[in-house]
Amino acid sequence: QVPLVESGGGSVQAGGSLRLSCAASGSTYLTYCMGWFRQAQGKEREGVAAMTTGGGSTYYADSVKGRFTISQDNAKNTVYLQMNSLRPEDSAMYYCGAYRGRCLRHPIYSDMEYWGQGTQVTVSS
Repeated sequence: QVPLVESGGGSVQAGGSLRLSCAASGSTYLTYCMGWFRQAQGKEREGVAAMTTGGGSTYYADSVKGRFTISQDNAKNTVYLQMNSLRPEDSAMYYCGAYRGRCLRHPIYSDMEYWGQGTQVTVSS
C-alpha cells in the first residue's frame, strides 16, 4: 500500500560520494518513520539512518555519523541519504523502509512495515 522505490546506488572509489533516493507514495497528511538500512553479503540487515516525515529527530548508526545525512524533500515525497567519504566497508545493498508513526529510536529493521527492493552500493579501494 506504500510503495517504496530506491535509486542512486552504484560503484564508487573510496572517498567518493553517492546520494540515494527513496520515492514513496503516501499521504502527506500522515506521519511516517522513514529509514535507511543496509545489508552486506552474509550479514544482518542493519539500520543506517532514520527520520520522521515532517520533521523531528534523526538517527544515525555510529559508523556513519558525520559522513551520511538523511533528509526529505516534501515536494517530491522523497527521502534521501547523502553518503560522503565512502569506505569499502560501506558496500552493501541499501534498502528504504517505513512504518506509520514517528521514529522513536535508532532504526530497527523489524519495526518497518514497508520495504523497497534495494539499491546496490559498491565502494572500491
